[in-house]
Amino acid sequence: MDKLEALTTYFGYHSFRKGQEEVIDALLSGRDTLAVMPTGAGKSVCYQIPALMFEGMTMVISPLISLMKDQVQALNRNGIPAAYLNSTLTPAQYEKALDYFILGRYKIVYVAPERIVTNRFLHAVKQVNISFVAVDEAHCISHWGQNFRPDYLKIHDFVEQLPERPLIGAFTATATEAVKQDIVSRLELIDPFCLTTGFDRENLHFSVLRPKNKDRELLKLVRERREKKGIVYCGTRNATDEVCGMLNAHGIKAVRYHAGMTEADRHKAQDDFVYDRMDVITATSAFGMGIDKPDVAFVIHYQMPLSLEEYYQEAGRAGRDGERAECILLYDEEDYELGEFLINRSHSAKKGNVSKEAKKNDFDKLDKMRGYCLQQTCLRHTILKYFGEESPSYCGNCSCCASNYVEKDITVPAQKVLSCIVRAGQKYNAETIVDILLGKNNNEIIRNDSLDTLSTFGIMDDFEKRKVMMIIEGLTQKGYISLNEDVLVVTQKAKPVLLKMENVTMPVVKGYDLFDVDASLFHALKDMRKYLAEKESVPAYVVFSDATLRDIARKKPQTLKALKSISGIGKHKAKKYGEYIIAVVKSNMLE
Repeated sequence: MDKLEALTTYFGYHSFRKGQEEVIDALLSGRDTLAVMPTGAGKSVCYQIPALMFEGMTMVISPLISLMKDQVQALNRNGIPAAYLNSTLTPAQYEKALDYFILGRYKIVYVAPERIVTNRFLHAVKQVNISFVAVDEAHCISHWGQNFRPDYLKIHDFVEQLPERPLIGAFTATATEAVKQDIVSRLELIDPFCLTTGFDRENLHFSVLRPKNKDRELLKLVRERREKKGIVYCGTRNATDEVCGMLNAHGIKAVRYHAGMTEADRHKAQDDFVYDRMDVITATSAFGMGIDKPDVAFVIHYQMPLSLEEYYQEAGRAGRDGERAECILLYDEEDYELGEFLINRSHSAKKGNVSKEAKKNDFDKLDKMRGYCLQQTCLRHTILKYFGEESPSYCGNCSCCASNYVEKDITVPAQKVLSCIVRAGQKYNAETIVDILLGKNNNEIIRNDSLDTLSTFGIMDDFEKRKVMMIIEGLTQKGYISLNEDVLVVTQKAKPVLLKMENVTMPVVKGYDLFDVDASLFHALKDMRKYLAEKESVPAYVVFSDATLRDIARKKPQTLKALKSISGIGKHKAKKYGEYIIAVVKSNMLE
């Protein structure tokens, strides 16, 4: 089984996302790797695919207990034997899992960092062939990064005690250049392949509001999003409690989460939110790192975080399913004063000599965070620039770039897109058509089918991929393009455009335009998913993501074979849930 077969068989995807294939190839070639990829880019697949192909076992070191549980559930449901070893297991459960670990019953094992130096675990791990160690949330190893975890400093010593040094991969979503260098140094990566795919989350809309009354504004924002799930971050435990109480007093189902609560109460609060029993969770930064709930539609910061790293980590918990989501920050000058207080208190509490450089660094970060809140230029550009990434100074998808719908003439690029689809034989999906237009011959399909010889190859190489995709989406919505399964087909309506007899316009808006789906079927599928999730006592998104349901509602598969074209359904899920899906699709079509 090669990497693409593994991706299709176990995960139900038919192509890799940006950066995934390069990271997987580097690991399969035996090279240590550092991958910095934004939330939602599919980092887990980058180590899970190699894990399936390596002879021995893969160990994933992660500080995220909730993420371990979600990942292991998903892997097992996809037919991959996996387990986790952390403090949530009872002593008996831990010993049983460790015994199975020694017997080699797992392909992937998730381990909390504090476990790797215990004598019991070290004794066990020396009896197992560990081919690969994946360090998730690798920024936690750096003193200069957000969420520094001292336990992460033990990883190198642990690796040194293994009978043979395994391959090491480090993965994180946000890291400045200093943090990346720290990761490589502290893990002692050998000639690592380092890839940063970019920090941009195109589906996120950023905004900063400066309301006179934060409570009133927060209530307004949450009520406007009543049917959606969201996180409200606060700077202190007291604020978390007060905001939660205020929301509940006004009829909003909210729960709170912070380090001052008991572990049992925190666990219940998290479950209530993840399982959709509550619409909103108010929380300090103690919540959310690694929370694998993909359908968070908004993240509101009630108070300004201490740094852009912290803000982007927390805001990035929105829209992990790729759907449009909002990141809203409510700012006033008291937030800056609170930040100064928290930084001074943090450094005063440290034992021994307090590093003046570290304290100055924290205040510099606070100043940059304040600058983000006060500026009038593009918010996305500011964030990306902070992480060292080049970007346009206008994104059209933040409060500083906000504009109304504008009808824009797209006749010339539309003609190029339509012509390309026709010349390619009307038998390729949008991704391949975009690669042809942009002149990308690293696409295997383009090379094998000699699509690089078309006159339209590279004809739109001056466009960004995102813009070409938006044009295709706009043409599809206006009926110039239809979809046969996932293949693009030009309709009769497009003929006057190709003959230069008719102009085309499309509304240009912030965010993404989504393809229309059969609303009735989509909701029927959501009901089916809810039934299956309750039956198996798992969150709904573990069964299927909203994106997968939309794909089903658009393509309406009526056979098990047709399910192969659905994004997010591999052989295991097709076998397990296929009959349910087909029954719902057929029933809906009869109505």
